[in-house]
Amino acid sequence: MTAEGYGQTLWEPDAKTIRNARITRYMAWLGRNYGKEFDDYQSLWEWSVADPAAFWSTIWDYFEVLGDRAGAPALTGNTMPDVQWFTGATLNYARNALRTAWTDPERTAIVFYNERSVAGRLSYRQLAEEVARVARGLRSLGVRNGDRVAALVPNVPEAVIGLLATASIGAIWSSCSPDFGARSVIDRFAQIEPKVLIACDGYVYNGKEFSRAELVADVRAKLPSLAAVIEVGLVGSGLPGAIPWADLGAASGQPEPEFEEVAFGHPLWVVYSSGTTGLPKPIMHGHGGIVLEHLKAQALHQDLKPGDVFTWYTTTGWMMWNYLVSGLLTGTTIVLYDGSATYPGPDRLWRLAAEHGITYLGLGAPYLVASMKAGLHPGAEADLSALRAIGSTGSPLPPEAFGWVYSEVKGDLQLGSFSGGTDLCTGFVGPCPLLPVRAGVISGCCLGARVEAFDDDGKPVVGEVGELVITQPMPSMPVGFWNDPDGARYRESYFEKYPGVWRHGDWIEMLTDGGCVIYGRSDATLNRGGVRMGTSEFYRVVEAFAEVSDSLVVDTGRLGREGKLILYIVPAPGRELDQDLAGRLRAALRAQLSPRHVPDEIHQVPGIPRTLSGKKLEVPVRKILLGTDPARAVDPNALANPDVLEFFTTGR
Repeated sequence: MTAEGYGQTLWEPDAKTIRNARITRYMAWLGRNYGKEFDDYQSLWEWSVADPAAFWSTIWDYFEVLGDRAGAPALTGNTMPDVQWFTGATLNYARNALRTAWTDPERTAIVFYNERSVAGRLSYRQLAEEVARVARGLRSLGVRNGDRVAALVPNVPEAVIGLLATASIGAIWSSCSPDFGARSVIDRFAQIEPKVLIACDGYVYNGKEFSRAELVADVRAKLPSLAAVIEVGLVGSGLPGAIPWADLGAASGQPEPEFEEVAFGHPLWVVYSSGTTGLPKPIMHGHGGIVLEHLKAQALHQDLKPGDVFTWYTTTGWMMWNYLVSGLLTGTTIVLYDGSATYPGPDRLWRLAAEHGITYLGLGAPYLVASMKAGLHPGAEADLSALRAIGSTGSPLPPEAFGWVYSEVKGDLQLGSFSGGTDLCTGFVGPCPLLPVRAGVISGCCLGARVEAFDDDGKPVVGEVGELVITQPMPSMPVGFWNDPDGARYRESYFEKYPGVWRHGDWIEMLTDGGCVIYGRSDATLNRGGVRMGTSEFYRVVEAFAEVSDSLVVDTGRLGREGKLILYIVPAPGRELDQDLAGRLRAALRAQLSPRHVPDEIHQVPGIPRTLSGKKLEVPVRKILLGTDPARAVDPNALANPDVLEFFTTGR
């Protein structure tokens, strides 16, 4: 499939899919209980954003959320961010995540696997017992409601258990992946002053073992608030002075967890922005907002239900890990994979799906593109008979990759392209089992998310690219930033440009039929001769070349003055940038975009600088090219590959 396939319908739900979808049953329930009848998804969505208080109340009731509504209104206040959800209500995220332990205790909750073939599973009963044990241990260390528990561990069961144990107490969880550098970890955890640190002694990635003992010692020295370090032993190197995980709360005690009911907006966890140009923003989400949002997203949009086997390839340093853990809210079996997506071969995640009978496979868009470029044929080479859906996020998925999934993976699955962010810990535009899948197009706005495109005058537009904004509150919007008591930093981050309206920082086009297309970061726009374009369109053309593994485009123009358009490419293995390739790239960009978007310069680089969560760093590179000191333009500790930054700072 070529770029000309943009918008082509690749999948449509049949009558059985529509009839059995959880969202169809929810709509029928609305009719029986509230007298609300909806003919299609669009009418349901319109109601969900026209009356958000009523909609989110039905989500609580339909999923029978465990908690006390307290009779208070669902939504208080009219203008973001000065709104309150479910004032007076109490609940606990961990109680809701573990409810299957009392209704179907032997159902598998977690399957875990790593590069060394260390594998196993925990039932919901076993998971609940482990949560009870670890919570006892944390309490014995003095952890109480509102205290912070930090974790430096990979995607292993101990991380999930630690999160649920922390939440059960009413304490606040925060995690980083152990491949972060010491400075990155300290920049995050020092802000929240944790009482306890859960840390691994090392990890294995891409066939190599990495000790974390020195890093943990460095982090520990910078966190004077710590009362204890708990060691998760993964490689056998040990952490001096740490409490072994198995000893935590090992003395006899209550075999079932005890849950502290907390306010709807009580902080559940702290997640972080990328922190490329300063300290990462410590974003707090509340128990109630996450329970409601993740139930809605996973059950009604992904159609997850008991019996599904769900995974998302992620580390504990990306919000998709938190989202994966919430698969427990819907009673699914979640699969935790700790390791490289391409070791020992580029088909590792497809093999993982086959080995564990995964029904819903979540991936970063770059992995799908890489699989396509590697010439993989997963449908022919692995048993994917159980697979019914794929989720894609992290960056826009090009039309060619949509087509590749349906030709080379499976023709009858639903490919769900999501866009959202750490800020809301969810996707706010994405798939729905009632909507078709079209190449390069996100199916529509998610329920309860009034996403719009604003033009330069702050007016909503359809059929043209504009600033992505959210004009109605959502309960998973942050309850605040840590150590931002008057909310000044929070307001500045999202509500400064459009008072009362959430500005997300992406370009989006809302289509007339309800679908949408994301075009990349709005602060990385290519503005050539008055023609404004998002970077994703550029990458779609460049990265369609088999000779190109990765790319970055930067427009050095400033307000009122046009600069250079510079393209950096990472050649595919065994390839080089030569005059022939450069000429064909320029010709393709001229033909598929415009003559204004032909690069002034094309350079070969060894790698593209990316954040720890995999996002390209167009804006910091642009600042460096315009003369900003690299130390001020970007924090190398926030990069997954800081070594490649030197190429961009030395002027080639």
